[in-house]
Amino acid sequence: MGVDMSNNPPTSRTKDFFVSPALSLSLAGIFRDAGAAAANMEVEEGDEGSGGGGGQREDTAEISSENSGLLRSRSEDDFEGEGEHDDDGDGDKNKKKKRKKYHRHTAEQIREMEALFKESPHPDEKQRQQLSKQLGLAPRQVKFWFQNRRTQIKAIQERHENSLLKSEMEKLREENKAMREQINKACCPNCGTATTSQDAAVTTDEQQLKIENARLKTEVEKLRATLGKYPPGTASSSSCSTGKDQDSRSSLNFLSGIFGLKKSRVMEIVNEAMEELITMATAGEPLWIRSVETGREILNYDEYVKELSAKNSSNNVRLKRSIEASRETGVVFVDLPRLLQCFTDVSQWKETFPCLISKAATVDVISDGEDPNRNGAVQLMFAELQMLTPMVPTREVYFVRYCKQLSAEQWAVVDVSIDQVEDNIDASLVKCRKRPSGCIIEDKSNGHCKVIWVEHLECQKATVHTMYRSIINSGLAFGARHWMATLQLQCERLVFFMATNVPTKDSTGVATLAGRKSILKLAQRMTCSFCHAIGASSFHTWTKVSSKTGEDIRISSRKNLNDPGEPLGLILCAVSSIWLPVSPHVLFDFLRDEARRNEWDIMFKGDQTQSIANLSKGQDRGNAVTIQTMKSKENSTWIIQDSCTNAYESMVVYAPVDITGMQSVMTGCDSSNIAILPSGFSILPDGLESRPLVITSRQDEKSTEAGSLLTIAFQILTSTSTTAKPTVESVDSVNTIISCTLRNIKTSLQCEDG
Repeated sequence: MGVDMSNNPPTSRTKDFFVSPALSLSLAGIFRDAGAAAANMEVEEGDEGSGGGGGQREDTAEISSENSGLLRSRSEDDFEGEGEHDDDGDGDKNKKKKRKKYHRHTAEQIREMEALFKESPHPDEKQRQQLSKQLGLAPRQVKFWFQNRRTQIKAIQERHENSLLKSEMEKLREENKAMREQINKACCPNCGTATTSQDAAVTTDEQQLKIENARLKTEVEKLRATLGKYPPGTASSSSCSTGKDQDSRSSLNFLSGIFGLKKSRVMEIVNEAMEELITMATAGEPLWIRSVETGREILNYDEYVKELSAKNSSNNVRLKRSIEASRETGVVFVDLPRLLQCFTDVSQWKETFPCLISKAATVDVISDGEDPNRNGAVQLMFAELQMLTPMVPTREVYFVRYCKQLSAEQWAVVDVSIDQVEDNIDASLVKCRKRPSGCIIEDKSNGHCKVIWVEHLECQKATVHTMYRSIINSGLAFGARHWMATLQLQCERLVFFMATNVPTKDSTGVATLAGRKSILKLAQRMTCSFCHAIGASSFHTWTKVSSKTGEDIRISSRKNLNDPGEPLGLILCAVSSIWLPVSPHVLFDFLRDEARRNEWDIMFKGDQTQSIANLSKGQDRGNAVTIQTMKSKENSTWIIQDSCTNAYESMVVYAPVDITGMQSVMTGCDSSNIAILPSGFSILPDGLESRPLVITSRQDEKSTEAGSLLTIAFQILTSTSTTAKPTVESVDSVNTIISCTLRNIKTSLQCEDG
């Protein structure tokens, strides 16, 4: 297969921009004192979401149910004493008024309320009454605690949104700078007049740039004044700077001003982390021991402490933290420069791992690195890691990424969390920190690379839903195997996208390479949108309801105001996760099979489907994009379906499409403005190591116990009005769709309920 690797890799549209936590890091100190006071107050009905004053600060003990003893709420005595001296004068009233008493919740009470909050942030009256009896609290205390908790969670989201705005503003500045340089090149260096015939257009563009830059400078000045980092009036000098020296000084000021770190200390930390990563990636026994039962490599933690703990002072395990360590080796079919760019460019990094990363941002660039591959690049980063279900909380992690060339053929990319950084971040957000993790990349010089991936995390212990407990506690959910399998799948997808000599059997129904590429781009954008819509990211607020078949369904709504890639209006998303006693590959083959679609898809009402186009995007036949339609003449709906499978997880994502628009995409037209609203399935192993049910030498009697974790998600456009709100009818509609689909799947696969 001939592949032209000189072109840039395809990128998928992202409908949002992600948190750059620089602002939230700095504002954490501003809200600290106010937050301490807010933790001791109750929020009356209607206060929730006000986002003003000290209420924005969440006490760091809030997130952890084990450390929540610091929270207080008003006792019943507060309300009995209020208004007691209404008939007295103002002076006497202030003297005689009782001093308010406060009740400190016990750790056990907090744990119970936290557990209910994770399942239902808005408990009904019956749940509050039951909890108050169980904990020995007044119902109004339980009610106010939940109001406070919701307000504090919303305050954290607002701080992230503020930092996000700052990141977007910096991007706009860079774009304006590049545009200004292009305009300058179009002018005569001697007289300054335009050398093209479009003088008026150039002048207008230049004027718009000046206006935009003036606005951006004003916003930057306001932000810096808010941070207290620079006094007002000093922003213009740094904003106008374009030289590398000035940028470097700004970076160092950022580090020393916010984190108390010098560049020399940062480099010392990342170099120590690099040495540890190399050792972790290359060492065999006794540091890594291979499991006889599963074949997975297991870290010998005693040996790790003996060999590496002394080199890194941050290796001491923090209280109430668990350690996850894993290593995986694999080959990816992509050239070295493109692979390195995937790690140094935060946008490409997120697009490469859409199922793992819900948010990602570069907080600050400490060193740009040298040559096109950015050897020596160091950057402070933020990421929110997710599973494709709202039932598992995301993991927020801040870390420094260091890219270094080890030899002519070897490079290393290491991530490591820094204690000083975390000390200046809202502690409630630091649920996960990275010990030296990353990958060693070896260039095989024939279009592919060998990658050794090490993932070493230290995470806060938290209550996990029983269905996902095994896969998370085993380290599979966020481990090296998951990262490696996703990287291999995406690189293989890129190879098939760039290929120019695709066999006919791998590209049926599409006549041109341009049409093939356009369809594959649309499918990838659809799958990335699906991954973003169903996770537990703070972008979404999930409300739990019961389905008609007993499963829990979580519902979230959002409004699309101006993104042409989705239908405009109010969008409702419903998600449910269940366990099925079926192996993942059997479940995946059933859901992607167009011949069996009518067995579960209630929208097809029993009609048979036929394939219009089938495009392979991987060596596994399950990795394909298909365009399907109903055989019924009464219904001419077209469906685009993207099927993905790797060694860890599988997905089947689909969406109805406009026939005329899809026909233009098949001819090679741009697909970026095709409005698409994906639904689909995510399939994971249940995390239980498979064991034989019987021991026998007869091959036909050997069987293993296996199960799947299936997440099903449906999205519908409930209204084209941007001011509409979710209705009971729309919620019932998606509830019915999911309930019927799950029932059909269980019936077809002969799975018993319960």
